[in-house]
Amino acid sequence: MPAKSGKAIEARIEQLREALHHHNYRYHVLDDPIISDGEYDRLMQELLALEKEAPHLRSTDSPTARVGAPPGTRFEPAPHDPPMQSLDNGFSDADIMAFDQRVKRRLKVDEALKYVAEPKLDGVAVSLIYENGRLVRGATRGDGKKGEDITANVRTISAVPLVLQIPVPGSVPSRLEARGEVFMNKSGFEQLNQDRLNGEQPAFANPRNAAAGALRQLDSGVTATRPLEIYFYGVGQKEALTVATHGELLRSLTRLGLRVNPHVKDDLTLQQVLAFYHQMESKRRDLSYDIDGVVIKLDRLDLQTQLELEPMGQPLRRAPRWAIAYKFKAVQATTRVHAIAVQVGRTGVLTPVAELEPVNIGGVTVRRATLHNADELLRKDVRVGDTVFLERAGDVIPKIVKVVTAKRDSRSKPFSMPTFCPACGSRVQRLQEEVATRCININCSAQLKERIRHFVSKPAFDIDGLGNKLVAQLVDEKLVTAYADLFTLEAKKLVQLERMGEKSAANLVAAIEASKTISLARFILALGIRFVGEAAAALIADAMGTLENLHACFITSGPVELDKKKEDLLTIEGIGPETADSVVRFFGQAENRQEIGKLITAGVCITALQQSKTKGALAGKTVVLTGRLTRMTRSRAAERIKQRGGQIGKSVTSKTGYLVAGEKPGNKLAAAKQAGVRVLDESQFLELLEEKS
Repeated sequence: MPAKSGKAIEARIEQLREALHHHNYRYHVLDDPIISDGEYDRLMQELLALEKEAPHLRSTDSPTARVGAPPGTRFEPAPHDPPMQSLDNGFSDADIMAFDQRVKRRLKVDEALKYVAEPKLDGVAVSLIYENGRLVRGATRGDGKKGEDITANVRTISAVPLVLQIPVPGSVPSRLEARGEVFMNKSGFEQLNQDRLNGEQPAFANPRNAAAGALRQLDSGVTATRPLEIYFYGVGQKEALTVATHGELLRSLTRLGLRVNPHVKDDLTLQQVLAFYHQMESKRRDLSYDIDGVVIKLDRLDLQTQLELEPMGQPLRRAPRWAIAYKFKAVQATTRVHAIAVQVGRTGVLTPVAELEPVNIGGVTVRRATLHNADELLRKDVRVGDTVFLERAGDVIPKIVKVVTAKRDSRSKPFSMPTFCPACGSRVQRLQEEVATRCININCSAQLKERIRHFVSKPAFDIDGLGNKLVAQLVDEKLVTAYADLFTLEAKKLVQLERMGEKSAANLVAAIEASKTISLARFILALGIRFVGEAAAALIADAMGTLENLHACFITSGPVELDKKKEDLLTIEGIGPETADSVVRFFGQAENRQEIGKLITAGVCITALQQSKTKGALAGKTVVLTGRLTRMTRSRAAERIKQRGGQIGKSVTSKTGYLVAGEKPGNKLAAAKQAGVRVLDESQFLELLEEKS
């Protein structure tokens, strides 16, 4: 790309400054952002880079020289001395190593430095002033130099001590300014948003904005009802506590009764800091509150002070030189809804799904997000064309958190759920006791496709090669109209399907044949009974033991007897009334009992979960798997090994009984030959499984 001209750079800088000032105002003053944190960071990084390229265009009123936005006018102003600074950001290990080098250069040292690392809470920075151990003022950060006096609201937070602890007489300074982060935990945030949507109020985009909204309530009684918490991370005047390191400072705060995050680590080398970051990144989803990175601080306070020294006449920097925030990949982004589709599930439930302009969240491109049901869609009022906050926390399904109504087209209309099934055209129904809208046509092709996909899925029959597209083809071509049809498929018919060659067809038939032997728990799960997931299926299978007992309990019972069986199911610990009712209704339908009979006739063999380890062809043997199996999946092979009395090994040792080597085996094959372990190909393995014990 050609370099930008001076005028183009100046114009872009002004454009970025104007945009960032606007977003700062919405974020810090209105508590109603219209872009995600990740997008804000990208704009800020672009402005920083351009100002570095053109230093003569730097300005004291640039967002890069400020902390946030000027405080609002609803509260009394609260000046900060010293100012509350923000933090520079890093986005890679290389950024943090560069930060370490900058610190060393400015301090003119070569030796390794020690750091403190703490989770970066996604909350609201506050300043609490204690005089003679008593809380006298609480304030927001505001623009860093001046915030808002929110003392009455801060007093409602149960984790904020109104009076400090005094470990030793005289140990509490006459004036202490403790700085911390107010936040809201995930469960409290979810409940608050649900309550707001139920009350036809707009949802908060994230816990940080919910916390900010709570702190800036004019009625402190409202603040008291919000689940706010706080962790303290520092002080205004380091001299207030006679300590030498930041780690010691935090321990002093704890002794005074001020909460410090338990995950904080001090006295760390740079490599230990990086390890801590990656550890917290993996723990992120398990915490009860949101964090968006790790804050890294130079541990020695005297070195912090040395780095803060500025030449006379120079303004205070926006961010301290001795600290940096190492940000995680964003879990939120804003994008646009270009359509709302309605999917039909295996039980006939109609689920609205937002089709989105593709957006990258945490390294994953997201194109769709569930809207759950008609009630949820109505509460959030998501419309085609809306700009929305999208969240993908961890590996969960992306969800729309909030609609940015400020960007909504005035001509947009609310979305209405269809009155007819989009797949089969039948009229849909909504039962009074349910939130779901359902298609009740048992011949609906969309339901059949989803039932078959569930039936062949990994936790159920686990048939390798039967993906979503192939299942759709089989149903559309009417080669499969029920579960049992899968086990009568022939290769000569399969090769007529799109993108299905002779080898693929033969492999699929072999995989279907290999799947015929299945545990009772997997079989029950595969049937797709409402409310019966893996856990419930396993509980029922353990209680019944065998297919014969299942027959005796349900399949051979008449309608009257089935009602009595509910009480038997309720004696199984972990099975509730809803699940018991569903199981009874399922087996009460003659067509379901007939379908199970057809599966048995087609050759499906149902076994107990595990046989005795003293019996079976593999009793007492450890079996290791390597390479790809063509006639069954690895998980199915592992299950069959356990059923025959064996156990699964992860690596080859002298105690390994067999190595099963499929296509393209790995290093385990060489290890087995070296250790003298017997190697079986797939055919020999299948023969061994069929041997009589």
